[in-house]
Amino acid sequence: MEHQYLKHTKNWVREFVIGLNLCPFAKAPYSFNRIRYSLYETNDVQAFAESLLHELLFLLDEPEESVETTIIVHPNVLNDFHDYLDFLDWAQDILKESKLEGIIQIASFHPDYQFDGTEMSDVENYSNRSPYPMLHILRESSVSKAVALHEDAESIPDMNMELLRKLGITDIKERLKKIEDL
Repeated sequence: MEHQYLKHTKNWVREFVIGLNLCPFAKAPYSFNRIRYSLYETNDVQAFAESLLHELLFLLDEPEESVETTIIVHPNVLNDFHDYLDFLDWAQDILKESKLEGIIQIASFHPDYQFDGTEMSDVENYSNRSPYPMLHILRESSVSKAVALHEDAESIPDMNMELLRKLGITDIKERLKKIEDL
């Protein structure tokens, strides 16, 4: 039986990220079942950092045709958004030390995600708000291919913010609640 954290995350990816087209690059790997979902229930930051390295190496060892990207769900560690941001700096150091910069990139999602210059309650933050703290590990080659196929990839964040503002906070929260109940 699938763990509730992973089930909820998969529902969020399908219904929110892909459903609202917040990431136009997500549909293909989702459709071809090339997204790996990993759950780490540790509450120890050092152990989680080791898990991140394990996942980075796993992704490199797998052919892109079977695993294109990995979403690491970690509900019990880095729940404080500022601690999470500090860890992201550490994660970038892990990429550098492992000589994976330019090969792998890490996208960040957190239930309390807040962009610089926004208020916590601003709807735009929901483009990076997830049900649980998570890291999204992407192959640079996949990102480059997806960007090359998209007419105006640079405009995606602005289009997302416009869409989320148009939908409004009430609609967004209702959508997220429905996903939680699936």
